[in-house]
Amino acid sequence: QVQLEESGGGLVQAGGSLRLSCAVSGGSLRTLGMRWYRQGPGREREFLAGISWRSGWTYYADSVKGRFTISRDDAENMVYLQMNRLSPDDTAVYYCAADSSGSGSRRSSADYWGQGTQVIVSS
Repeated sequence: QVQLEESGGGLVQAGGSLRLSCAVSGGSLRTLGMRWYRQGPGREREFLAGISWRSGWTYYADSVKGRFTISRDDAENMVYLQMNRLSPDDTAVYYCAADSSGSGSRRSSADYWGQGTQVIVSS
């Protein structure tokens, strides 16, 4: 059973940066498509970014394009989300998710989810 554990959240000032990490265990990251989502206070869960397994294609929501970067290290079983130019609107719980299809696209269902890590951006 694949397990995902996020880390790297915390409190940051507006304009700052954070890098979130997602550790994959219970299986190999190879062949998994990976994504990041978030859920802010009173909001629905939102897709942020995805990365495919084979080709490394990346996908981004318009709200984070140019500010956030998803990457993966298959050898280390790690996935990252680099977040720059953060604003209070980015305050949310951030989740890592994986799909067995390998696509990383929001159009396919996610099979595994982490517990989330809290990000708070102060103004």
